[in-house]
Amino acid sequence: MSENDLQYLKDIKEKSLLGGGQSRIDRQHESGKLTARERIDLLLDPGSFVEVDSLAIDENVPGEAFFGDAVVTGWGQIENRNVAIFSQDFTVFGGSLGEVMGQKICKIMDLATKAGVPIIGLNDGAGARIQEGVSGLAGYGEIFYRNVQASGVVPQISIIAGPCAGGAVYSPALTDFIFMVEETSYMFLTGPDVVLAATGEDTTAEELGGANSHTAKSGVAHFSAKTEEDLLQDVRALLSYLPNNNLDDAPVQNTGDSVSRLIDDIGDVVPDDSDKPYDIRDVIERVVDEGTFLEVHERFAPNIVVGLARFDGKTVGVVGNQPLYLAGVLDIDSSRKAARFVQFCDSFNLPVVTLVDVPGYLPGVSQEYGGIIGHGAKLVYAYAAATVPKVTVILRKGFGGAYDAMGSKHLGADINYAWAGSAIAVMAGTQAVNIINRRELSEAENEDATRTELIENYQSSLEHPFIAAGKGYIDDVIDPRDSRIKICQALKLLETKSEKGLPKKHGNIPL
Repeated sequence: MSENDLQYLKDIKEKSLLGGGQSRIDRQHESGKLTARERIDLLLDPGSFVEVDSLAIDENVPGEAFFGDAVVTGWGQIENRNVAIFSQDFTVFGGSLGEVMGQKICKIMDLATKAGVPIIGLNDGAGARIQEGVSGLAGYGEIFYRNVQASGVVPQISIIAGPCAGGAVYSPALTDFIFMVEETSYMFLTGPDVVLAATGEDTTAEELGGANSHTAKSGVAHFSAKTEEDLLQDVRALLSYLPNNNLDDAPVQNTGDSVSRLIDDIGDVVPDDSDKPYDIRDVIERVVDEGTFLEVHERFAPNIVVGLARFDGKTVGVVGNQPLYLAGVLDIDSSRKAARFVQFCDSFNLPVVTLVDVPGYLPGVSQEYGGIIGHGAKLVYAYAAATVPKVTVILRKGFGGAYDAMGSKHLGADINYAWAGSAIAVMAGTQAVNIINRRELSEAENEDATRTELIENYQSSLEHPFIAAGKGYIDDVIDPRDSRIKICQALKLLETKSEKGLPKKHGNIPL
């Protein structure tokens, strides 16, 4: 190989590192954003990135061509574990997707599924490259197909670091987790100008599709951060809980927390009065290995809490009703949120621990018209279909169909506990007596005294957990202080669980 050849290689490699050129890099920084390569460097372990297709070039667009086109692809390590990555480069054609860019992304996704490693996509682009016509649309379709094929095989994480509009939004929506940067990233099918022209609604990009909108209102995004730097560290934290693929085990960490630890202050956290609120996070943080709870979808559907944690150093998914919001009832959004999370855990062999304190489903015309029946069925389906270890603890109450939906024995949960003093019934005594004893109450000389007596009789005869335990629906009634011990014991037993369903192509989840 001649010196001229080596020099030429060096020159074009250096040119590819500059993307669209220094002036466009400067504009990227001026807009408050990092470049595609800077994001990769911050996300991956130092010096671990191996780039591929840096010399790919798209000659379909008239004018200047760029080595590597509008995306940087390759692999590297996060905490010494391999991940595949693609990072859209806004300095080249605004990060728009053409034929070559689509081929590069598909190639690295194919490599990831073959190698069995997570796929991380950094999105910062203007959608399909108009100048290339149908090629851009074809590229997105090929990416969507691979998102679906990889689903449940390797974890897929999407980072929205800038614009993500039009058909481009469907690829992140098909992945497992979406991260957004506050005030500098957005997702929407049609932008503010189109919305104004079509509907007369005057809005902004941030209001329509910013991080706040999608983490708190739509639920499309799972995490957000104020800066790209913080967000990339959050991605690294999430990956520490996840396996490389569906055939691998999640990393185990020595947390130093004893599996025999009593929760002595649980009585100070959870009021005896089931109508008084408390923060379910206070229970979760005491039950799991200390300091290991990573909440997912924190701002969306706050009446239920989901997240990843560790028990005895091993990753577990946790689902819990949140009495601080709507008394912890199940509604459309909380059912969707929990169902999606349970399904993810099942895909990657992560046990699910469910903490139940639920008064029922949220009533109302808007809920019925919004399809609470179908959305509630999603949660039922997710729990019933999940074959991973499932451990459920009823804290204070489990009423109505919500009791069934929240990881009950009837949906295939393996080990179910109930706290002493908890209540399990079709409905709470107050509501039940008003229905069952309507005539008796109307004819009573002292309606209030009669109602109180009837409620007490109902609670003593139909609500207490020993009825469910007597029928085998609850495996044991426990001292709340023993909750961590009991859960750890159950998870240890279930490490070798094996369950095979009926032969079928797949079920038909009520979408």
